[in-house]
Amino acid sequence: MRVPLATARALATEVLVGAGVSARHAAQQAAVLVDAEARQVPSHGLLRLPRLVRRIAGGVADPRTCGSHTWLSPTYLRVDGEQGLGPPVALHALDAVITAAEQSGVATAAITRNNHLGMLGYYARVVAGRGLACLAMTTSEPLVHPWGGSRAMIGTNPLAIAVPAEPQPLVLDMATSMISMGRVHDHARRGRPLDPGWALDAEGRPTTDAAAAMDGSLAPFGGAKGYALGLALGAIVSFVTGSVPDVDVRGTLDDEFPSGKGDLFIVLKGAQRPIADFLDQIRATPPINGDRPVTVPGDGGERRARAAQDSGIDLDDGLWSELLALRAATDPVARANRGQASQESEESCRL
Repeated sequence: MRVPLATARALATEVLVGAGVSARHAAQQAAVLVDAEARQVPSHGLLRLPRLVRRIAGGVADPRTCGSHTWLSPTYLRVDGEQGLGPPVALHALDAVITAAEQSGVATAAITRNNHLGMLGYYARVVAGRGLACLAMTTSEPLVHPWGGSRAMIGTNPLAIAVPAEPQPLVLDMATSMISMGRVHDHARRGRPLDPGWALDAEGRPTTDAAAAMDGSLAPFGGAKGYALGLALGAIVSFVTGSVPDVDVRGTLDDEFPSGKGDLFIVLKGAQRPIADFLDQIRATPPINGDRPVTVPGDGGERRARAAQDSGIDLDDGLWSELLALRAATDPVARANRGQASQESEESCRL
C-alpha cells in the first residue's frame, strides 16, 4: 500500500510514545525509520518498529535516556548508551562531537550499550549537513561467514562516509555483507526469494530461501576483500569502544538481550575546498549503457527520497496493520501522559 511520509512518521511516533518514549525521542526514532523507507531500504525501516516496542516492554531498551558522556580529552567522547534508543543516543553524541570538531578540526565519539541505529548513512548525512565530513562504523551480531567458512562469525559491520558538497553530499553507506539481515527478514515477510550467492542455511548450504537464511549466515561482499574489510571494521570498533567482539554481540535482532554492539563516529572539519565540481565530472562520465547515467554514492537515495516526498512510500499491508494495532493498544490519553512523563525525564539530553 502507498502511505504518505507524514502519515508514516506520525504513526511511528504515536506507537513509540505509546510505548513510553518521549515525543522528542520518538520523533527522532521515527524519522530514521521512515527515511529508510523513503530511500527504499525497508530492511532498516518500519519493520524494525514492532521489535523495538517489544524491547522497550521487555526492559532491554530504555525509552528515556540519551546516554551518559565522558570526555577523555577535548576531542574524544566516550558514551555509555545506557541501552537507550539508537537514534537519540547517537544524535546527542554527534551534537557534542560536531561542536568539538568545529573547534579542534577532528573529534570522535565511541559508543557502547546503544540500541540499533538504523541506516548508518543517516548520521553521516546529518554531519555533512553541518559542513563536516564523517566516518561512521557499527557492529552487529555474527551474521556473516568468513571467506571460505560455513558458520556466521562476523557482523555485517557497515561503514558510512559523508563529505559535504552541493547540492547534496557524497554519502557512502554499505554493509560488508552481500545484504543485511534486515533485508533477509524483509524478503521473508514478503515471501520473496534471495539471489543466489547471498546466504547459506543453518547447515552451511547455499540457499535462496529467506526463512532458511535467517537461521544461517550471509556471504561477505566482494569475496575475500569484503570479508577482510568487515573483520577489520568490527575489530577497530570493538577495540576503540570496548564493546564485545562480533561473535558475542546480541540485541539488534532479538527481543530479549541487551545490546552489546559498538558505534564509532569520527567527525572532521575540512579545508573548505569544495568537491562538488569533481563529483559533477564523475556524473558527466560517458556511460557504458546510455540508459544508465553515472552516479556517485548517495545520488540514488536522494532521488528516491525526493520522489517519496510527493508520492509516499510502499509498505507491506501486514506490517501497516501491525503498526495500527500497536497504536490502538494505547488510548490517546494514556499515550499523551506517557509522552509527557518521558519528556520531563529526558531534559538532560539537551546540550
